[in-house]
Amino acid sequence: MKRIALFLILIDGFVLLSTAGDRSSHYEALRESILSNVTGADKPSRVLDIKDFGAVADGITDCRAAFDAAIQCASERGGAVVNVTEGAYYIKGPITFRSNVTINLDEDAVILFSPDADDYPVVETSWEGTFLSNYSPFIYGKGLHDVAITGKGTIDGNAGNTFALWRKQQKEDQMLSRKMNHDETPVATRVFGPGHLLRPHLIQFYDCERVTIEGVKIINSPFWCIHLLMSQNIICRGVRFDAKLVNNDGIDPDGSQYVIIENIDFDNGDDNIAIKSGRDNDGWRLSRPSSKILIRDCRFKGLHGVVIGSEMSGGVEDVIIENCTASGYCKRGIYVKTNADRGAYVRNIFVKNCRYGDVEDLFYVTSRYASEGDGNTRFSRVSDIHVDGLSCATASAAALVLQGAESEKVSDVSFDNIEVGATVIGISFENVENVTMGECHIGGHAGTPTQITDKDKIFR
Repeated sequence: MKRIALFLILIDGFVLLSTAGDRSSHYEALRESILSNVTGADKPSRVLDIKDFGAVADGITDCRAAFDAAIQCASERGGAVVNVTEGAYYIKGPITFRSNVTINLDEDAVILFSPDADDYPVVETSWEGTFLSNYSPFIYGKGLHDVAITGKGTIDGNAGNTFALWRKQQKEDQMLSRKMNHDETPVATRVFGPGHLLRPHLIQFYDCERVTIEGVKIINSPFWCIHLLMSQNIICRGVRFDAKLVNNDGIDPDGSQYVIIENIDFDNGDDNIAIKSGRDNDGWRLSRPSSKILIRDCRFKGLHGVVIGSEMSGGVEDVIIENCTASGYCKRGIYVKTNADRGAYVRNIFVKNCRYGDVEDLFYVTSRYASEGDGNTRFSRVSDIHVDGLSCATASAAALVLQGAESEKVSDVSFDNIEVGATVIGISFENVENVTMGECHIGGHAGTPTQITDKDKIFR
């Protein structure tokens, strides 16, 4: 019979001890579906040299016109790789993609963006889940297919002394955008940009199909680093982050489907991966879930490892997180956050064989994020979450947390093969139903009384 070792149990609902049953077949079928349907971008055979279009790699000369010309030429020829060779390329404004274009950065190539907001025109985008017009993302594509960023070079947002400082002044515009969302103000009239302080994204592909981002290093982003907005058939592979400015999320799939995120080295000033699907009224109106997402073989470092929400009003489902590790600081390993404003659902989430070092909370689900919600009328349905193989060395706050709502309990959750070396709270479950637990060692293996010494005790 399996043994369960827990320190503190706070349960409103009921907990059952059971095995995984037939959940593995669902997991394997989902995994195969994602792997067989995701191809990423078709890479063109033709190669263009950015220097042939007038680019000067001195880190001073404005190369925006050269990039625009090279991308236009690539598109007119039916597709091409724009190769960016060694050197630093300063760009006063955005790189705007066209279909069938790959930008490849050689290992010693750097794209250095202007930090001046006046260099970025207003385009259609989304900001924290609300659709509006704002400063263009530094690399932007909308309504495209077969677009890619590849190579070992560096994309430098250069935002440390300008955009990064806007966070302290953004509240008025942030709340205005949310009011427009809730009032269902026509999207065409939600115009920000000059005179406002909503920071642009570094990379955003919006309503695109067959996207690849592979190998590059990302630093100094003005806001979220890679925003995959309402797009599908996406591969993010081998990207390296050293992006520690404010709100530097690593990768944000947002209302996107069939996404593979693999072999990424994260080191971010915010969430490593944050899965979203729109905020409140915009999310309900579009009803575009994020789904069929495989996250594997990643190395986490930053605020949180994998987050779902809180902007998830279109729903999130069919997500696999497997064979990932973490080093350095990571506040929460797996974090599902929603509240009484969000509505929709989070379901069919699989976590398998993920290992963390020192965290505050290892696994955390809450329906009361940020204490938001008017009248508790739109709690999300959070269900069918299955964890098989999750560990950390220490959890300075709690190991496993489930916080449902009285009107919408967190349900159908299973834990197996959980290993937590030391923690303060082992389990805190509130408003849950049908939670099953298998092999769980929280606060270390129990052993016999004579085997336990002071050094084996969990935090006091």
